[in-house]
Amino acid sequence: MAVMSSLRDKTHIILYTLLGAFLALIVFEWGMNFSGFTGKTNQAGKINGKSVPFSQYDEVYKEYTENFRRNNPGAEITSETELGMQEQAWNTVVDQTLLEEQFQKFSIGLQDQEVVEALDSPNPPMVIRQNFSNPATGVLDRKKLDSARRDPHNKELWLQVEKIVRRELKINKLIRALQTLEHVTDREINDIVSRQYSRFSASFIPVPFSFAGPDSNFPVKEEETKKYFDDHKELFKQVPSRKADFVFFPLTPSSKDSLAVRKELETIRTEFAGPVNDADYVKVQSDRPTGINVTYTRSDFSPSAGETVFSPSNLKPGTIVGPLPDRGEYRIIKVKQVTTSPQPIARASHILLRFNPASREDVQKVRELSMLIFKQLQAGVPFEALAKKYSTDIASAVNGGDVGWFSKERMVPEFSAAVFKAQPGSIVGPVQSQFGLHIIKVTGFDQTAVVCSEVVRKIKPSTETVESGRRLAMVFQQSAKEKGFDKSAASSRQTILKTAEFGRHMPVAPIGYSEKVTAFAFKAAEGDVSDVLETEKGFFVMRLTGKNDTGYRMLDKDLKSRINAELLREKKGAVLEKKLAAMAKGPGQTIEKIAAQNPSLHIVTAEDIRWSDGLIPGYGVDRPLVEAISGLDAGKLSLPVKTADGYALVLVSKKTLPAGLDLKAEKAGIAPQLLRAKQEQLFAEYFAAVRKNAKIEDLRP
Repeated sequence: MAVMSSLRDKTHIILYTLLGAFLALIVFEWGMNFSGFTGKTNQAGKINGKSVPFSQYDEVYKEYTENFRRNNPGAEITSETELGMQEQAWNTVVDQTLLEEQFQKFSIGLQDQEVVEALDSPNPPMVIRQNFSNPATGVLDRKKLDSARRDPHNKELWLQVEKIVRRELKINKLIRALQTLEHVTDREINDIVSRQYSRFSASFIPVPFSFAGPDSNFPVKEEETKKYFDDHKELFKQVPSRKADFVFFPLTPSSKDSLAVRKELETIRTEFAGPVNDADYVKVQSDRPTGINVTYTRSDFSPSAGETVFSPSNLKPGTIVGPLPDRGEYRIIKVKQVTTSPQPIARASHILLRFNPASREDVQKVRELSMLIFKQLQAGVPFEALAKKYSTDIASAVNGGDVGWFSKERMVPEFSAAVFKAQPGSIVGPVQSQFGLHIIKVTGFDQTAVVCSEVVRKIKPSTETVESGRRLAMVFQQSAKEKGFDKSAASSRQTILKTAEFGRHMPVAPIGYSEKVTAFAFKAAEGDVSDVLETEKGFFVMRLTGKNDTGYRMLDKDLKSRINAELLREKKGAVLEKKLAAMAKGPGQTIEKIAAQNPSLHIVTAEDIRWSDGLIPGYGVDRPLVEAISGLDAGKLSLPVKTADGYALVLVSKKTLPAGLDLKAEKAGIAPQLLRAKQEQLFAEYFAAVRKNAKIEDLRP
């Protein structure tokens, strides 16, 4: 029974992420006691002429809601969260409906015996493997599975599990119906294995687009921009959209609001310290009702709050700490036990230098800057001062680069690996991650932990603060209607912000999901000023600046700029490729001679180049260039090949495979994976085409 309870918790919403997260098929199980939408139409929309009952959409939305509540106990469902779940629910209904059409098209059905055979097979469906496999070994626990199936208490639940199994089996049949269109060849397998495991040594001359000449030599005409747009129009397809300007009046809690929350907690501090039932007390008094007998380290607090909780005077069972301000809330901590965390945590500061690893110029600049920083550190300049001056991580730079306490899992692997191997007080790096180059100062390590219960109150704007913000917004709104939006913003010293283009059921950048914003935008005429729009974040006054119901993005200034940049690259690339091809074709030409004849060019030589991650040691990441290197013959000067920032002439000197690599075994292992990947890609493209060509009418209010 315990196993099935776990199954109930885990699979309330079963999410099959197929085809590289393309097709999310959500199968719902239990009806919940939820009122759903009221006062709505009987039709949520139409898909290829087939009506979608609002009740079907409502049922899917219920499940998203219940799943959110289960995973976020005590959390409030804001209007933004609600709109996000509504959009997810609608997309799920669309995908499921289109999938059912495909089942009918390919005459895909299922017999009861097929379900039984699937459950009894050595490789049962995903929902079974997920819930009845040993987590340590991944081996299916057949005894637990059989016991759960026989238990009469699980009868209704098991019927729902069978529905999930049926859906998965039908999806697999649909994939198989298409898979005959795909196969893999020995050449493809050999190529994948060779590229995956080979290490390349090469010399190359990287030539940036700028080598082709100044931009002024490659003018882009208006008709060229328009032709590119027309020829690639499918790239710019979009739903009907709107754009707007807005002035925002944020709902920020005042110091008075903060003090009020603190006083509330001070009144219950003594009571919480007494002989109360922590579980009941926390559930009633706390905004985070799960805070009962939880284990915390310093990484679970802001640095200042952590210093207080983990001060020697407070590390005693029975101690009450707080009310303690911490990241927008106040906390009262009741220490139950002081213990040791199984994994250490660390505190560090860093200087982050962002750069484009595909740009040779950027790589060189960041190297020079990192060397300058290290020289200043050696000269005694404080790390904190250099972080404030050079770091592009603004949030930590203002604190001298301090990122606080953290566990290994909370940072990117490269950063954590460097920190947790270092000694306290040491400076390590530069360390490259997806964010850039890090120069790191390791502050310290700790394994102290406390088991505690806590009462938490979020600091929220009071009614008085809300009313004050509303009044400011209303005054501005009235002035904007009378005197004009721009003039009113200037006279009241308010900043006018702009939205990106947004659809009816889409998040509004930079606002987020807001039903009130989209409702105004899709009813208003261009130039209209909204009423005061109230959200959880604050108050918005908007002016509609653009409408686009063509189904395609407008060829506006921003898009023209993007297209012109692409056309400029194409023009420069064509000239550059021709120049380099001529250089490489000369009699007895070598890479050294080419570099010697062109002082502005230089040769890069690298060992251990890897196709798997596109890294060229000592140069940076350049996936197009590494892709080209992996396909070249050793000892032969190449024709021009594309790079991330131009073209290159390449001479591969050596290709090696790791000693002891069993090529036959690797090929045998990769063949089914490659076939499956190709089949799934085909299915993804097929289903994307189905969705694209479907007539989808969203009739939700």
